[in-house]
Amino acid sequence: MRATSVDDPFERGIAHFNAREFFEAHEAWEQIWLRAPAAEKAFLQGIIQISAAFHHYAHGNLRGAESLMQAGIAKIRNYPASYRGIDVARLVGEAEAWSDALREPAGQPRKVPQIHRTK
Repeated sequence: MRATSVDDPFERGIAHFNAREFFEAHEAWEQIWLRAPAAEKAFLQGIIQISAAFHHYAHGNLRGAESLMQAGIAKIRNYPASYRGIDVARLVGEAEAWSDALREPAGQPRKVPQIHRTK
């Protein structure tokens, strides 16, 4: 497991996401997405889109939230279950449950997921 560092934008993004600071998470990850290699870029864009989806949800934009959630899930779904120390399989499952709930007229989304570490 990697050591958490405030100076590491990836780790800072995780901390912001888990604190429900979705815009800040997006901003932290975007710093590294801009210069990431292609193989990494899709993963980073996926978690950025999932974070942006929760930001839209918090501001009442359910259509934007659902659209971004689906786009983010599609980007990270094919990565290994554990990638960069993140439990990707769990994040995908929780994001899919949110996406399903957002499509239901009276859907009650679940608790906002956390980004969990793999061991």
